[in-house]
Amino acid sequence: MWIWQQQNWPNFTWDAAALAPLLRDLSYNQGLLVGRMGVQSAQQKQQALDTLLANIIHSSAIEGEKLNAFSVRSSLAKKLNINEQPYPTTVQSDNLAEIMLDAINNTDSPLNLERVLNWHRLLFAGEQSLFTKIEGGQLRGDEPMQVVSGRLDKPVLHFTAPPKERVNKELSLFFNWFNKTQNEPQIDPFIRAAIAHLWFVTIHPLEDGNGRITRLITDLALAQEHAESIRFYAMSVAILEDRKSYYEVLEATQRGDLCITKWIKWFLCTLNNAIHHTLNNIEQTIFKTNYWASKDQTKLGEQQVKVLNKLLDGQFEQGISASQYQKVAKVSRATATRHLSDLQTLGFLTKTAAGGRSTRYKIA
Repeated sequence: MWIWQQQNWPNFTWDAAALAPLLRDLSYNQGLLVGRMGVQSAQQKQQALDTLLANIIHSSAIEGEKLNAFSVRSSLAKKLNINEQPYPTTVQSDNLAEIMLDAINNTDSPLNLERVLNWHRLLFAGEQSLFTKIEGGQLRGDEPMQVVSGRLDKPVLHFTAPPKERVNKELSLFFNWFNKTQNEPQIDPFIRAAIAHLWFVTIHPLEDGNGRITRLITDLALAQEHAESIRFYAMSVAILEDRKSYYEVLEATQRGDLCITKWIKWFLCTLNNAIHHTLNNIEQTIFKTNYWASKDQTKLGEQQVKVLNKLLDGQFEQGISASQYQKVAKVSRATATRHLSDLQTLGFLTKTAAGGRSTRYKIA
């Protein structure tokens, strides 16, 4: 029995006490993020651009689709009025930027079938393979909707969605709930986003693109919770990093009863990971800025600055060796050794305990 076949569907339940510590931690980290981005106000636009780009690219990557990041970035930059070196855009990249910005900017516009189908139409308006032509902007047909994997002769069934004749009613229930609960204090907004994600992807109302539309709806729900912070973390990145468990917990939940505590736990932990990732990046940026502010770059050559920036960006976590420096800076082994020695003498790097060919250098 699938979850949508349960007698009390869609009256979900969950263990509030089990989720309370996760919610406290998540709210705390979100507050940290908002505070840190306020301090880094000069970099907010650039951070937002990077985050939105990552969300779009990784949401498609979850479904196995590889996008042209340069085109999508250029489309986003234009719509955000950010001056960057132009790169040719496409119908697809412009549309992806449009639907992402609609989801996070137009938080007071109701979510309805017209809006979702418009997203779907834009999602599939670009060039497509002759073998995967999808008619965007319409609900799926009468054929049973199943999620399967494996060989064609031995498919593994992961999920069967509600039949077509139930889809309109199911969507109506979902949209009514989503719009009604936007400002309802009885439900935590993070739990609301988790429910919205599970509910829509379970209805699976579209022939293709259900996952990507689901993640747009999730972004909308999170933007309704806090319009600014959603611009600075990319949940799709965290989902892609843990894609296997994403599909496992989704399948287990869709095969289970209406108590969805495990799903909400996974969702909250993944969202927290996304925020942690951004916080770490901010800390790294602040450290890098302060590092260069305290150093005299005029004493360094171009290759030395290049290598130091890579170290400051988190590459070579165990430190950099002479052979690695040689490859990055494209210099001889002797020059690499001399550059590293100079950087140590000038106080830019410190040598690790190991000696000989195992010698590595870290940021001082």
